[in-house]
Order: sequence, then C-alpha cells, then structure tokens
Amino acid sequence: MIHITAVREHGFIRSVTCAGHALYDEPGSDIICAAVSALMINTANSIEQFTEDALVIEEGGDEGGYLMLKLDGEISDSSALLLKSLMLGLHSIKETYGEEFLQITEREQSE
Repeated sequence: MIHITAVREHGFIRSVTCAGHALYDEPGSDIICAAVSALMINTANSIEQFTEDALVIEEGGDEGGYLMLKLDGEISDSSALLLKSLMLGLHSIKETYGEEFLQITEREQSE
C-alpha cells in the first residue's frame, strides 16, 4: 500500500510524503504506483520551475517507494495551489481504486 502524509501549517500544505508501493499489479505494470509517482514528480518539477520557493526533496527507501516534498520558508500562492492540485489528484486515485492501495493522512503540524 502507498501511504501519503500531508502536513499542514496554518492551513497551508507544508509537506507531502509518499511511502510504499500499491501492489495493484506487477512492478513496471502498476498503474497506481505510476500515477502517484507522476503526480508527485510533476508537482516537484512545477514548484521548482514556476516558483521561487525553497523545496526540499528526499527520495529513496527500500526498493524506492519513498518521496518527500517539503517547502522550506514562505509558501507562495503558486506552490499552495500546486500542492492542493497534487492532493486533489491523489484523492481521486484513492476514490477510484480504493483504500487498500492508497491511504491518505492529512494533519496539522505540531508547534
């Protein structure tokens, strides 16, 4: 299962972490993993290309399957919108394929 954790700070998404594999199909043929990866990578590329915001990216994990995007410092309106769009896409995948493949947790950052 893929676990998504979105952390908000004062209502704005500060970070999104993606960990695990959907196991919907064989590696290389898993459309859920491919869709989630495409959304996450496109969001990272878009923030870097279209904003001046400081984006920290961590990737790796056992056999891949881990990507964390975190905004450091101020969050521009553009980055906020891109992260909202990411979450919309992730929720759409979850609604289409089910929680047995994709789980999403959203929480407010502890001060």
